[in-house]
Amino acid sequence: MPRPKTVPDEEVLAAAFALMRAHGPDGLTFAALAASTGLSGATLVQRFENKSTLIQRALIQAWDGLDRQTAELVATVPRTPEGAIALLVGLSGDYGGIESYADDLRILREDLRDPLLRARGARWRDVLSGVLDECLAGLPGASPGLGLLMASQWQGSLLWWSFDPQTPVTDFVRQGLTRFVEAFARGPAD
Repeated sequence: MPRPKTVPDEEVLAAAFALMRAHGPDGLTFAALAASTGLSGATLVQRFENKSTLIQRALIQAWDGLDRQTAELVATVPRTPEGAIALLVGLSGDYGGIESYADDLRILREDLRDPLLRARGARWRDVLSGVLDECLAGLPGASPGLGLLMASQWQGSLLWWSFDPQTPVTDFVRQGLTRFVEAFARGPAD
């Protein structure tokens, strides 16, 4: 009969993700994770086989969290341009300061290397841009795909903010997305 797990996988994977955020994916080792969780390195290897599997499972759990956060925000915002802005500003709040954002970019590299994780990102993009399409449908210049354009503007805003993070990220994102919506609300130029 197998021994009961003293630390659930979810907690171990959260600790692995925290180590990746703090030290980058290369800083996640079974020894570091063992020290963080109190489990032996052998136990961790038995559970996760190798570092690649450990990273993938930790990132899948992170994607699950982002999916939940997105669904919670989607349920609270009105299907209006202001709701679209509120949704993306809400998703920006987790980035915190520049150090946290920069650390998350190191982790994004792992998502881009792994086909399964890239597929998770593509699914999230489709859900997010679909909701944004619904929110923006009433704008004069709206057409299918405007949601993806707004999501792209949002991601660009995060990147531009990171070069000069003098204001809170949520303020910077809100200002940029408000200008984006205002440009479409005016309708096509005569």
